[in-house]
Amino acid sequence: MAGIILQYVSTLTLNLKHLGFPPLSDRIPSSLPSPESTVKASQVPNLFREPYILSGYRPVQQDWRCYLFSLFQRHNESLNVWTHVLAAPVLLLRWWANAGAVGYTLDTVSLPLLLFLLSSLTYLFLSVMAHLFHSHSEHAHYFFFFMDYTGVALYQYGCSLGHYFYTSEPSWRESHVGLSFLPASAFLAWLSCAACCFAKSRYRRPYPVQRKICQIIPNALAYLLGVSPVVHRLFTVSWTQEPSLLFHALQVASFLLSALFFSCPIPERFFAGHCDFVGQGHQIFHLFLSLCTVFQLEALFQDYARQRRTLVEVFGERQGGWACVALPALFVCCILTALQHSLMDIVYKQN
Repeated sequence: MAGIILQYVSTLTLNLKHLGFPPLSDRIPSSLPSPESTVKASQVPNLFREPYILSGYRPVQQDWRCYLFSLFQRHNESLNVWTHVLAAPVLLLRWWANAGAVGYTLDTVSLPLLLFLLSSLTYLFLSVMAHLFHSHSEHAHYFFFFMDYTGVALYQYGCSLGHYFYTSEPSWRESHVGLSFLPASAFLAWLSCAACCFAKSRYRRPYPVQRKICQIIPNALAYLLGVSPVVHRLFTVSWTQEPSLLFHALQVASFLLSALFFSCPIPERFFAGHCDFVGQGHQIFHLFLSLCTVFQLEALFQDYARQRRTLVEVFGERQGGWACVALPALFVCCILTALQHSLMDIVYKQN
């Protein structure tokens, strides 16, 4: 979708030139900086180079506004930005439609659904910020990706809240996993943020395999725990009686595909230089992760509508309140962890 939009904008610009209209860049006041042309990998520091991506890099040390305006520039991060820019309004529209259909009202038992939406929008926003501004400098690169990891951790716990209160079955909640689910989910979400920050600051290019292991294992553990009530329900409940299970299956499939493209540099590994702008594995990862979030929202709304009248009886208001309070506490912990690694990065460079 984002690639089609960028292609459409490029075609429209050419057509306007043929009709005698000045290009958009000529209509921007001269006092505002405009982004420089993209450069090859050899023209940027090693930190910013991605394997098998040979061109389309934005020069470093431009004015901050240049990176903001690069939202409408064609570079090798464009689709990484636009896949999440476009996902946010899709989520908000689906929220509006679903909330109107089920008569959503904000109370203790419906709060986890709202927190899931807020955590989703947070990770999308912080991801956009990271891919849009990280090229400014080495410090900016580390800082914005540390914030990106914070958003991912928040989203992990937001998913766990929704799955626990709306998707889980009584037999699962009474198991050893179910009894420790929420505190364990919060801890693993923080651990995944801390491990990603550590791996990002500890290892330098060319990255060893240990870096990927540090990133993948904590996130995999957090995901396996967070999705466990969904998997349990997929295998114990009849799909013909529960329409939400189709969306749950789609969200699991989308996430697994996103994990594949995050872990492996495909297809650019086999077409070096041909995926510089469109077709990178990380772009496909973003696309499937966005789809996963949309499918989750649809499934959770259906689960919420199915049992909202019994939620207070099952969980009680106190349990729901404490579980929701844990999310801002997790956010603060992750922010402090990210800032600590950011400061350590500054000290490391000075020494």
